[in-house]
Amino acid sequence: MRFLFCLLTLSIIFLSSCNSDSFLDATKEEQTAIEPNMEIVHVTNHDGRPFSTQTNSDDIAARTFSSGPGGGVMMQAFYWDPPAGGVWWDTITTKLEAWSSAGIESIWLPPVSKAQSGSYSMGYDPTDYFDLGEYNQNGTIETRFGSKTELTSLISEAHSQNMQVYADIVLNHNSGGQLETNQYTGTQTWTDFSGVASGKFLRSQHDFHPNWVQNNDEGIFGGFPDLSHANPYVQDWLWKRSDAVAKYYKNTIGFDGWRFDYVKGFGPWVVKEWNNEVGGFSVGELWDSNVNYLDWWSNEANSSVFDFACYYKMNDAFDGNNLNVLNDDMMWKRDPFQAVTFVANHDTDEIWNKMLAYAYILTHEGYPTIFYRDYEEWLNKERLNNLIWIHNNKATGTTSILYTDNDEYVARRNGWNGNPGLIVYLNNSNNWVQRWVPTNWYNTQIKDFTGHSSWYPTTQSGGWVQIQAPPNSYTVWSPNI
Repeated sequence: MRFLFCLLTLSIIFLSSCNSDSFLDATKEEQTAIEPNMEIVHVTNHDGRPFSTQTNSDDIAARTFSSGPGGGVMMQAFYWDPPAGGVWWDTITTKLEAWSSAGIESIWLPPVSKAQSGSYSMGYDPTDYFDLGEYNQNGTIETRFGSKTELTSLISEAHSQNMQVYADIVLNHNSGGQLETNQYTGTQTWTDFSGVASGKFLRSQHDFHPNWVQNNDEGIFGGFPDLSHANPYVQDWLWKRSDAVAKYYKNTIGFDGWRFDYVKGFGPWVVKEWNNEVGGFSVGELWDSNVNYLDWWSNEANSSVFDFACYYKMNDAFDGNNLNVLNDDMMWKRDPFQAVTFVANHDTDEIWNKMLAYAYILTHEGYPTIFYRDYEEWLNKERLNNLIWIHNNKATGTTSILYTDNDEYVARRNGWNGNPGLIVYLNNSNNWVQRWVPTNWYNTQIKDFTGHSSWYPTTQSGGWVQIQAPPNSYTVWSPNI
């Protein structure tokens, strides 16, 4: 009787052990049966190289860090209404070394020229493109952000850290002119910019819509005088002359690239001609979720574009509790080398679950942007720095989506040039989750590089492995090397 009892006990233990270890010993076919909904979607198809902002003419000194095989990250170095009083350029300068050490490759500055609102202006109402804080104009010498000397010191320090600096360029409209009788409208218009303090790019009614060239272009903004880019005089002063705005900003001030404001307001040929003339990285603010529109504009302008499609899909996915939405089309999926991804900016800040969103853009393709207030004020800087490191060192190669449901999302970066890539696991539920996934690594120990999981699983001979993610969080897995 005792023998039968012992035998029964051993049988129960054996069966229990088989059940608990069945995933660990499963064959690929068995795992496929366990994960019947796992249909791998190969999102991108290219040679695997990372996003690059470099051009053939770039010549930047040795840096304190390398952006790594995954590329770099951009910092939006401002928000709406930062402290006034001319202190912002100096504030940013003090942060550059730490940002560079964290893996930030470039910074995007607000518009740097004197604007109608003077010392209170964010720069999006430009008056004098050549007054960067050195002329007594619109009630102030310095701009809201500081003086020309402080700006050039900031750029010099950024370059010493081997970071690129991008200027926010407002080409659609001007503001702060004087009244004049307008022969094209038969009214008085604020289009007399003949008295700007720099003495450069003097403008009048002939340089705004309507004029002798055309009645209008693609759009106007806020009732401001709408600059006429089809006018040869405007083209000359913006990018063609040896002392044009574009060449002054690049060759004299030291900017490395451009963020073009409100590109819906003028044709993409404007950005293309600017870029052809002076080069440098460029990205357009085409505020639209239509991927076809974003892709069309990017191709016509020969420029990167902010991926608003990705932004709104992330909002729907993470705040709408449906990660299946991440299967939808986005600009980075159309062309990862022309898509600039972001979680928030100075104009729009809708996503509530930001850490999942940053985990998404910093493990996926495109050029990810960090919002200043998220990094310096609102979120966990240590966790963001960890994701930046993962992006720069592990986020390589094409992208394959392995699994999605309402709460879970698993994607794989397939590696490039000897770098093994990664697997990211996003969990939008209130519970720990775990899942078997196919990797590109065989008989290899992997680890979670975020530190959120203590597992060190080894992939099977067929590449399958079980991974986990904590509640409302994420893990990022790669070989333990």
